[in-house]
Amino acid sequence: MSAPAPLLAAEGDVLVIAHRGASAERPEHTLAAYEMAIDQGVDYIEPDLVATKDLVLVARHDNELSDTTDVASREEFEDRRRDKTVDGQRVAGWFVEDFTLAELRTLRTKERIPLVRPANARFDGLYQVPTLEDIVKLVRAKEAETGRRIGLYPELKHPNFLLQEAGIDMVDLLLRELRRLGVSEADPVFIQSFEVGVLQRLDRRSDFKLVQLVKPEDGPADEPAMRYAEMIAPSGLAEIAKYADVLGAHIGLILGADGAPTSLVADAKATGLEVHAWTLRPENAFLPAPLRGAGGDAAHGNAAALKDMLVRAGVAGILTDAPDLFE
Repeated sequence: MSAPAPLLAAEGDVLVIAHRGASAERPEHTLAAYEMAIDQGVDYIEPDLVATKDLVLVARHDNELSDTTDVASREEFEDRRRDKTVDGQRVAGWFVEDFTLAELRTLRTKERIPLVRPANARFDGLYQVPTLEDIVKLVRAKEAETGRRIGLYPELKHPNFLLQEAGIDMVDLLLRELRRLGVSEADPVFIQSFEVGVLQRLDRRSDFKLVQLVKPEDGPADEPAMRYAEMIAPSGLAEIAKYADVLGAHIGLILGADGAPTSLVADAKATGLEVHAWTLRPENAFLPAPLRGAGGDAAHGNAAALKDMLVRAGVAGILTDAPDLFE
């Protein structure tokens, strides 16, 4: 993504990564959310990628559509409703891989968690589902406008499921699309996944920076015998460092219940891995009890204090729904 002088966070600073855009203020994974995040000065925007039936990469948190679009109210698509087992979970609904891009474009997005983000629901029905191409074009336009670099931080969602269920190879699809759009390894790009095999394949086929995502529970969908808890032990981190550059860790793995750092950042750095933390959100619903403010789940608490704890813990990047916390 060519632009004037590169102005990403200086070495030693924490990268600010807009998780699904400025999703605390606009419905997630819309061009409006991404643009607001860029205007708030983020280093990277983070689209979750799934694929349509005609092999177009689009941004949705999941391949099931009813939580974030109006598909359930569209009579013309009632017959597309399916039950599928996605990464071991039975899911009922409408799935991106069963729609062409043209069909998907007729849908309109909506706020995924309206009880927590009621103000975002004001924008329901305004936006389409964006493609990766739409996002890259937005980034380039904003780079030209602002004179600074804006990175991409895509996550490949359910790659093993999509390969087995629909024959969609997300590695081939992503690398081909990035090449077509003129995005190279020289550009500020991180590619992330909770799965292992997809990152190992990307490591063999490209020089993009790669992020192994981990969380407190479960394990990679493509490696049923693995648990994330074992992967973040020192020996497991050494294995991750063979194919990835960054460990993308849930905040609960980086900070203990008392807010003090665990050993994870130090252990990861010892193997050559940086650590990016996910996800810093402003609402009480997502904050530890000591940092919650007055009001219910939708009220904002002291997310700034949590940000400071993560910085002190030594993380190299923070994924956030509220980039304005860093202004």
